[in-house]
Amino acid sequence: MYIIPKPYRVEEKTGELLLPYDGAITVDNSCREAYFYACSLKQEIRESVGFSLDILGEETEQTVITMRLCPEAKWETGKEEYLLEVSPQKIQLTASCEAGLLWGVQTLRQIIRQAKAVIPCMSVRDYPIIANRGYYLDVTRGRIPRLSELKKLVEKLSYYKINQLQIYIEHSFLFPGLSEVWRDDTPLTAEDILELDRYCRQYHIDLVPSLSSFGHLYKVLRTRTFRHLGEFPQMADEPFGFEDRMHHHTLNVAEPEALGFAKEMIDRYMALFSSRYFNLCADETFDLGKGRGKALAEEKGTRKMYLEFVRELCNHVVSRGKIPMFWGDIIRSFPEAVSELPKETICLNWGYDANEGSEATEAFARTGIRQYTCPGVNGWNHLIPRIRDSYENIRRMCSYALTYGAEGVLNTDWGDYGHINHPDFSTAGMIYGAAFSWRGEILPFEEISRQISLLEFGDRSESLVLLLAGLPEQGFGWAQAVNYLEKGKANKEMFERTGKCLEEIRKAARELYCLLPEIESPGRERAAAYLIGMRGMELLALTGGFVGEKEFGIRREEEIPAGVLARRLEEWFYDYKALWRGTSRESELYRIQNVVYWYADLLREADNG
Repeated sequence: MYIIPKPYRVEEKTGELLLPYDGAITVDNSCREAYFYACSLKQEIRESVGFSLDILGEETEQTVITMRLCPEAKWETGKEEYLLEVSPQKIQLTASCEAGLLWGVQTLRQIIRQAKAVIPCMSVRDYPIIANRGYYLDVTRGRIPRLSELKKLVEKLSYYKINQLQIYIEHSFLFPGLSEVWRDDTPLTAEDILELDRYCRQYHIDLVPSLSSFGHLYKVLRTRTFRHLGEFPQMADEPFGFEDRMHHHTLNVAEPEALGFAKEMIDRYMALFSSRYFNLCADETFDLGKGRGKALAEEKGTRKMYLEFVRELCNHVVSRGKIPMFWGDIIRSFPEAVSELPKETICLNWGYDANEGSEATEAFARTGIRQYTCPGVNGWNHLIPRIRDSYENIRRMCSYALTYGAEGVLNTDWGDYGHINHPDFSTAGMIYGAAFSWRGEILPFEEISRQISLLEFGDRSESLVLLLAGLPEQGFGWAQAVNYLEKGKANKEMFERTGKCLEEIRKAARELYCLLPEIESPGRERAAAYLIGMRGMELLALTGGFVGEKEFGIRREEEIPAGVLARRLEEWFYDYKALWRGTSRESELYRIQNVVYWYADLLREADNG
């Protein structure tokens, strides 16, 4: 029996409960959300077992599941704690608080999903050690999910006991009066945010606003109205570039209007959220002091410029009764400066390498600043995430959180280079973060991946995630394709790996076809979507063969006519667009299309040349 995250204590007992078709769930009406939780459990029973239980407000002879709050009991911590007891006659779930009751329901749902109507007797006592367990989703740089998909994400996060969600906004929110910023996008609206905030609260998830307020202001600083606020206003008229968007477009703090503009945006966005936190981002301010602010940088230094601006923003957030958060990548090089920030401030300490070290976490811990450790699902720039790398990174950062007393873990899913990867493909990385941030207990890669395969995808062979984790690191993949288009960047080594890469991708695709019968519906449909990702990886590798031949004279692995490959790329992208539109708004799909069609045209030129 798999339970994710692994509970504090599970005691197996003799016997089993046969869940009766005419049984009932009795809820404690002193818990405001008990009926909502019971409905979720009822739906799970209907989908997993095939029949439906009534929900009652008092115990009767029909009652087979009871749910109640018991805050006066002697709990080990009292913080989100629950006790689930299964006997041959009844299932009893008690909890110290509403959140604990919900986590107990999620555990019971996982048990029923596997055991169906024959539930083994057991006792489960559980509670988290890390208080804040978050997920961070980029909804700006390429992909803006539909509200319905964001709600599905909330449900899945809660299922694995994640209690915080942040969605990253640069320009993809419809700020009233700023149509010049969002006019060519499909932005989230105030109603979307208000509804998502309400929905999150039902699932004991804190929806934290996250807004770029210093760096990463690509669209804002390209407008005719606001370009003067940037370090390099002249860049506003340059052609779009995925890399350019990420590495430039920082506010010029020497411009008197810049601070007021940032504060106004924070105030307007903050008003939509019930959270007591606000993430002002302030990361990757690469242009700071290099353009119009150069004179001030020569006078003060960029470190002081950065610190003063962030301190002003943090003080502003505190003045509004909120707790400021910011990304720690810039201040990591001078961590002692955090003492000048408001004491309430939380530093979001990110690091995404598979072998990420503990030095930054330890350094921030020595300063006394509040911090979260922030790993990543490793999906950005890839059609299919680097699952093994995400596991290694997440397990390290979760262990550092426990070792150095971090207040939380925030697992990130970024959208660099257009958020090319399908949102569902980040599921394994999301669950690694949920599992390891609950109590800090790290399961071996093969073990947790088998559990995810069965519990999340209904894969009876328990091998799906391990199969996907075996996909190769591409020589010529999406990131390389973008860099070659925009900058002409290429190196010989990446093309020399093409043959082995193609072989491994095709082998994985064959194995996935063979695996599909082992996967229950609807997990089978979700697993099949990976075939589209694998096909894209294969076609990019083949396209890279033409680029390698052109740039370095490397003989192509397969003599496919260039025009045929161009057609296959376009046919694949038709399927990719359908997959995208199944979950996301149109957003920046056209930018990905521009890249794909550029290569199709390049191939036809080669065919005609």
